Amino acid sequence: MKSDAVKTGVQQAPHRSLFNALGLTKEELERPLVGIVSSYNEIVPGHMNLDKIVNAVKQGVAMAGGTPIVFPAIAVCDGIAMGHVGMKYSLVTRDLIADSTESMALAHQFDALVMVPNCDKNVPGLLMAAARVNVPTVFVSGGPMLAGHVHGQKRSLSSMFEAVGSYAAGTMTADEVEEFENKVCPTCGSCSGMYTANSMNCLTEVLGMGLGGNGTIPAVYSERIKLAKHAGMQVMEMYKKNIRPRDIMTKDAVMNALTVDMALGCSTNSMLHLPAIAHEIGFDFDITFANAISEKTPNLCHLAPAGPTYMEDLNEAGGVYAVMKELTKKNLLNLDCMTVTGKTVGENIENCINRNPEVIRPIENPYSETGGLAVLTGNLAPDGSVVKRSAVVEEMMVHEGPARVFECEEDAIDAIKGGKIVAGDVVVIRYEGPKGGPGMREMLNPTSAIAGMGLGSSVALITDGRFSGASRGASIGHVSPEAAVGGPIALVEEGDTIRINIPETKLELLVSDEEMAKRRENWQPREPKVTTGYLARYAAMVTSGNRGAILEIPKK
Repeated sequence: MKSDAVKTGVQQAPHRSLFNALGLTKEELERPLVGIVSSYNEIVPGHMNLDKIVNAVKQGVAMAGGTPIVFPAIAVCDGIAMGHVGMKYSLVTRDLIADSTESMALAHQFDALVMVPNCDKNVPGLLMAAARVNVPTVFVSGGPMLAGHVHGQKRSLSSMFEAVGSYAAGTMTADEVEEFENKVCPTCGSCSGMYTANSMNCLTEVLGMGLGGNGTIPAVYSERIKLAKHAGMQVMEMYKKNIRPRDIMTKDAVMNALTVDMALGCSTNSMLHLPAIAHEIGFDFDITFANAISEKTPNLCHLAPAGPTYMEDLNEAGGVYAVMKELTKKNLLNLDCMTVTGKTVGENIENCINRNPEVIRPIENPYSETGGLAVLTGNLAPDGSVVKRSAVVEEMMVHEGPARVFECEEDAIDAIKGGKIVAGDVVVIRYEGPKGGPGMREMLNPTSAIAGMGLGSSVALITDGRFSGASRGASIGHVSPEAAVGGPIALVEEGDTIRINIPETKLELLVSDEEMAKRRENWQPREPKVTTGYLARYAAMVTSGNRGAILEIPKK
């Protein structure tokens, strides 16, 4: 056992004395030590129920012959952090989570791990840690929130943000906003649409690192507790068979995840997290892979914010496995990849059926023949940019309009809510990238304001920051290179014409090469917005959005 390094032999007597201080018995120390990474806290709605999930995992581990030991991981609620300085601390926690979990797992020589995440950065952060530590590991999330109900219609967090925009536009009263406020988030769990948290929990299933149902069983269902017990039992099976994360998270598994991402219509943030996870297994993931996959992968689901269905509906329709089964009809998945079940992808999904063709379209009748995401390139984004194509209305798939340039998110919001943005405009928000932000803030407030004010079918937004999974419309993020390193987005001037062509995956600034060269000569780097603390260290090490905003030691 790996844990023998801290518990076996005379040399380890001091270590055993500390285990005695923990109240662990001789019998418990003779078993494999299983670290349970708990993301529980009392500030994130998706994490407030994780104590129950963790307790269920502990029971499963103990029933199967292991000794469960809990240690924590931090988590930020993106919704609460949205629209202020707190959002700078969202993406950056992914690396804190990965680093701290790696540190705890290796410092204490655990034999196996069960990861218990739920919301946006915890899932990829813990997947990154799993690849680094590479001991038998199973994931079980806290599960999605149930949808809220307002006036007989299902609603979610994105509806709430858009209600604020409607109030600014004068089309909703304060009392109506309050009704939304009290009803759209009715239970614990990750927010109920196909936002980033649920996207990554679903993709964890596809990667093979979570049991079936991990991404879709609602947080409040008792079935979620049973799943957690089975996860605890399954990690012991993996330990006995020596099945490790790098046996599961292979290049083929990552490409499976990208394929299912296209079918589900996942958050654009998956195009930050999949490259980062791939980096940990030594796979150089190019975000333009998405376009080749998209060309042959139909979009089968329109979950909120792209459509009227929610995670609870996807669960009842058969979940992620049912979507994967549809994709096998066109041989779009590698079915030989190993999973935490000890079986292959093909074996896991063999008997799955699509129980609701309105929620999961049959592959013969997709929402579109192409996938939910697109990577746009051109002289405005030479290294790429990302848009959730499945959440863009038809009239904005091709758009040309004048640039309305803002140096930060707050200035853009003021202009939108002040009625200064009109139909046809292309809002450009820059110096919000991984390095320039720093932290690559999500822009849910401006996208929601645009939608709430009735401009969703006539105004585009472009940023070197990113968009929430709850954003919809022609919202193009991750523009790379970012403004802070002199990317072309830094050279855009008010009134320049920008052309967007999503079907042709193009993003172009209609300015001559000569003029761009002149502007580049006059461009000067800006002083860092933050010079102390973790954000300053992050800004010094972070790479561009097209590389997943991974951290690298700067070259001298």
